[in-house]
Amino acid sequence: MKGKLLLVLNFVLLGALAVAQGATAPSSSGIGQGLIAVGMGLAVGLGALGTGVAQGRIGAAGLGAAVEKPESLGLALIFFLLPETLVIFGLVIAFILLGRL
Repeated sequence: MKGKLLLVLNFVLLGALAVAQGATAPSSSGIGQGLIAVGMGLAVGLGALGTGVAQGRIGAAGLGAAVEKPESLGLALIFFLLPETLVIFGLVIAFILLGRL
């Protein structure tokens, strides 16, 4: 599983670099703008990917605990929502980088 995820992340990174290098037309200001745009996409995309993996595991464990002990459902929901901050941080970074374009 980890090997496949690492392979996919390598392809994403190599594709992003290829797109960033292709974005350097003679009229543009260089590879800097392309890399900033790629950084924005990676910040949001990889944050969402990490959140999805974390919420999948936390959700399964939380529901298993709630079946055995129903009063733990509220705590499981809190733990389920904590990884969502990764996407929020990714969006904040994307907006910060948007100001540099």
